[in-house]
Amino acid sequence: MSARPVVLLTGPMDPAGEARIAAVAEVRLAGDTSAATLRRLVAQADVLVVRSALPADLLEHAPRLRGIVRHGVGVDMIPVEAASARGIPVANVPGSNRHAVAEHVMGAIQLLRRGSALMDQRLRRDGWEAARALADGARELHGATLGLVGVGDIGRRVAEIAAFGYGMKVLGHQRRLDALPPFVEGCGLDTLCERCDALVLACALTEGTRGLIDARRLGLLKADAVLVNVSRGAVLDEAALLHALATGRLHGAALDVFTTQPLPAGHPLLALPNVLLSPHAAGLTVESMRRMSEGTADAVLCLLQGRRPPHCVNVAALPPVG
Repeated sequence: MSARPVVLLTGPMDPAGEARIAAVAEVRLAGDTSAATLRRLVAQADVLVVRSALPADLLEHAPRLRGIVRHGVGVDMIPVEAASARGIPVANVPGSNRHAVAEHVMGAIQLLRRGSALMDQRLRRDGWEAARALADGARELHGATLGLVGVGDIGRRVAEIAAFGYGMKVLGHQRRLDALPPFVEGCGLDTLCERCDALVLACALTEGTRGLIDARRLGLLKADAVLVNVSRGAVLDEAALLHALATGRLHGAALDVFTTQPLPAGHPLLALPNVLLSPHAAGLTVESMRRMSEGTADAVLCLLQGRRPPHCVNVAALPPVG
């Protein structure tokens, strides 16, 4: 009897999806995600499930790898071109975290525009009247304008909640403005920045979006606007954002992703009172992790059976249909 195939996980999965994989393969969880550990373990792997950034040269150490599955959506942490060159398919699980991220976005916008975090701190430190005074600057979401950069699975869900739940005007920017849903008004990025009260970054990181929101575009935003980034840190000029926030040029920001992750101790963002920070956790809920796990299991099982996974991002590397 031949040995069972090996599926290597760079991070834990929800038990439901892992159990489905374990029924047909040996599941191994990396003890850490250092380059040395991953290079050593991937040598015996048939399928790799990714939850952390991979070393650029990892595939040079993976002679039997049949496929890579992103336990999530963004594949910028995977060397996709190198995988394609080796005929290794790469799949992801799009849409699995759209509800979680969209709820995070809308909650963050509301907290920033109402000043809730500062009010909580002021009440605890300085008392009732000092905290209540902050309410004079609170703003409603109803009637405000939301600007979305990237209207994919996550962006569309944000737009739905904003438009139909809060009664906001929604502007959208992406490569194909004609593909936007009817309740989103397409416009150029500069115009979107000028008009919006809340700017949400929900686009994929590509060479075209790297540094997309720079000092000039931050300067186009209204002084009382807020910014939420659930994309990737590199989409935003972090130094320019720091300056805008520290000088009062921008009212506030909620950041779930950063140029350097984890966010280093002593980073200037940690000292700013008008920033909400989260550790790349916007898409992590019990429900989203279960959906990611199930979708990941679907893709892994397809690869082990020699079939095309449901969402393959490098079409040229598709395995033969079994």
